[in-house]
Amino acid sequence: MKKVAVIMGSTSDLPVMQDAVDVLKEFGIEVDIDIVSAHRTPEKMVDFGKNAHKNGYAVIIAGAGGAAHLPGMVASLSPLPVIGVPVKSSNSIDGWDSVLSILQMPGGVPVATVALNGAKNAGILAAQIMGSSDASIQQKVVSYKERLKEKVIKGADEIRGTKL
Repeated sequence: MKKVAVIMGSTSDLPVMQDAVDVLKEFGIEVDIDIVSAHRTPEKMVDFGKNAHKNGYAVIIAGAGGAAHLPGMVASLSPLPVIGVPVKSSNSIDGWDSVLSILQMPGGVPVATVALNGAKNAGILAAQIMGSSDASIQQKVVSYKERLKEKVIKGADEIRGTKL
């Protein structure tokens, strides 16, 4: 079975990126986590990007803050879909620098981009991508979305029964 790589620029990104790991594990998808800094370990990033498809990955989730080059650089090296997670880091300008660095990719180098600190949605999107060719994962995504719907309906029922 293929797996998902969750990579990030530094350990400070882990509290955000853990949401992707958690949701992927909920779907029963194998996840590998690593620190791959575009600026501090560029050789490691190049090796990872060029070989990820050979190492059993189906999707790469890359989180980065500040200048946020990791998702785009990995996407330039890999034939796999890359989902970028902009991380609001201590050196970030309200997170917009990270968002725009990941979102504004040149033609030919796509990166699917989720919301600032939106690693949970990155995990769900990775599961949906994998589910397009794996019926068991797709069924888990369907069930997950059904639970979301039921939660909203339950909340609506509860609020209608509340006297304001």
